Amino acid sequence: QQIHTGERPFCCPNCGKAFRDNGKLVRHRRIHTEERPYECPQCGKGFKKSSQMIVHQRSHTGDQPYEC
Repeated sequence: QQIHTGERPFCCPNCGKAFRDNGKLVRHRRIHTEERPYECPQCGKGFKKSSQMIVHQRSHTGDQPYEC
């Protein structure tokens, strides 16, 4: 329902930016905390998003799923 009404009830206490769902607020707050909960099992590098870690892991395997 919030999508249709434009309601954004979840507010960041640090900067006031508002979100439609709590999950997006949780992810946004990592900007302020520098939390990096996704860690590469090969080298230990941390990432804010799991998708960033997945792309990084290809650097260890040489996998290139997209053709030029």
